[in-house]
Amino acid sequence: MDDTKGLAIAFEEAQASYAEGGIPIGAALISADGKLLGRGHNMRVQLGSAIHHGETSALYNSGRLPAKAYQGSTMYTTLSPCDMCTGACLLYGISRVVIGENKNFLGGEAYLKQRGVEVVVVGDAKCTELMDRFIEEKPELWNEDIGVEERVYSKEGVKAA
Repeated sequence: MDDTKGLAIAFEEAQASYAEGGIPIGAALISADGKLLGRGHNMRVQLGSAIHHGETSALYNSGRLPAKAYQGSTMYTTLSPCDMCTGACLLYGISRVVIGENKNFLGGEAYLKQRGVEVVVVGDAKCTELMDRFIEEKPELWNEDIGVEERVYSKEGVKAA
């Protein structure tokens, strides 16, 4: 499966979460031979959960798999993965992470690279626009999701208050 298709699945998931009133982050896990292992979206709001982010939901929905199923796999995510999701990718030996956008949040990309994971940042305008819209509409929910009380948003970027 090419990166465009994998990211399109992740974006569908982000849109589903947004439509459900949740945080619009989606993910898809694709095996080395191109099979969809799992897909999911952030469900912290919908489930009242602290750990159901896009990537962890995709892993959850992939079911219980043997370790070799993850070898050579790619995690597609609409937003740069947080520390928890970065750790999950490392734990399961996912070898590639393709990121829709990292303008609104810069997660564990450097750590993934340091640990030998190939990281591709697409800079997808649709992913950025959806997250921009959500952050403007629900800044308190966004801040909660990334584990801070408040962030200052400006044209120069995002900074903790």
